[in-house]
Amino acid sequence: MAKRETPLLDQLERGKWPSFVKDMKEAAEKNPMAEDLLGQLELSYKDKIGHWKHGGIVGVKGYGSGVIGRYSDRPDLFPNVQAFHTMRVNHPTGWFYKTDALRRLCDVWDKHGSGLTNMHGSTGDAILLGTTTDHIQPCFDDLTEAGYDLGGSGSALRTPSACVGPGRCEWACVDSLDICYDITMTYQDKMHRPMFPYKFKIKVSGCPNDCVASIARADFAVIGTWKGDIRIDQGEVEAYAASGLDIQKEVCDLCPTKCMEWDGKRLKIDNGDCTRCMHCINLMSKALRQGGERGATILIGGKAPILQGALLSWVIVPFMKLEPPYEELKDLILRIQDWWDEYGKSRERLGELIKRLGMRVFLRAVGLPAVPQMVKAPRTNPYVFFWPEDIKKEVK
Repeated sequence: MAKRETPLLDQLERGKWPSFVKDMKEAAEKNPMAEDLLGQLELSYKDKIGHWKHGGIVGVKGYGSGVIGRYSDRPDLFPNVQAFHTMRVNHPTGWFYKTDALRRLCDVWDKHGSGLTNMHGSTGDAILLGTTTDHIQPCFDDLTEAGYDLGGSGSALRTPSACVGPGRCEWACVDSLDICYDITMTYQDKMHRPMFPYKFKIKVSGCPNDCVASIARADFAVIGTWKGDIRIDQGEVEAYAASGLDIQKEVCDLCPTKCMEWDGKRLKIDNGDCTRCMHCINLMSKALRQGGERGATILIGGKAPILQGALLSWVIVPFMKLEPPYEELKDLILRIQDWWDEYGKSRERLGELIKRLGMRVFLRAVGLPAVPQMVKAPRTNPYVFFWPEDIKKEVK
């Protein structure tokens, strides 16, 4: 196979970081789809426009999602990527793979596709980049036989994802792996058969470090937290100070609520003002530990800037105990999805709907009480509102 000239792409290999171009060139040595993909990408850089078109509905029997149809608008130049469909494969919770499982996945993809993968996309899924229409069903059949399933795409529940949680992290306040797996198995139908106004993402973080960035990327975020006081080992605090850590400057002064005091000998924490940001615990992991009662904070409405700009999540449940079979959590998910499905416009995310109709309307619809943690900014007017039924109760 003749080597394709790609002077613009070649520049992306010159930096000190690993380049996707190098991987594509290696794949191109044995796969004509990857070879033509290099050519089309070079043309896109030259023309400063993308040469893909999203046309037609492609998929597998019984599913409405998991495959994203993609076609080249220059099949005359690059016939091997005339159809270059993407398949999303549901990842194992926490992205734990055994090598033999990865080999099975790659063998299937070498057989049916370009051999190029994205491990992992922002969706969380294992992304298989580039196959033809006639290979979609056979590829899915082979993936199923190897123990894999497709993830979500389109106006569906997207594949839930979670941090590694208790599998590797000592800070996990909840079993993020089990929660994510349970949700994934419970809502298979909502993943495989699009039924919503738009996408709905669930992400689970084991602690407030939020290693899957659920607060910024998930319509429904579960973030592990704790109740009670942060446990302090004053001896270890003194050891950190003796080792050269400037506790006042690097810990206390950087606390977002200034709830910590250091007198040079003892560290004090006003736990009533603590927002559980984990900054102090991360810096002094031997001296500080989370409180004993563990659970999760539930947040909603996070999204990337697609239609109406980026949104960070709102807190709707400050603390929820999460133990199998997670019925309270799953019941809340269903109530929220039912309300959004009823009132959401096409391509309107949950957070955008709440902005349009108001938090009060949302809370009444899903049966949640208003709590101080929901307040994002102080009110700008002095008015107090009452619901008519509340006034009647007061009169009686």
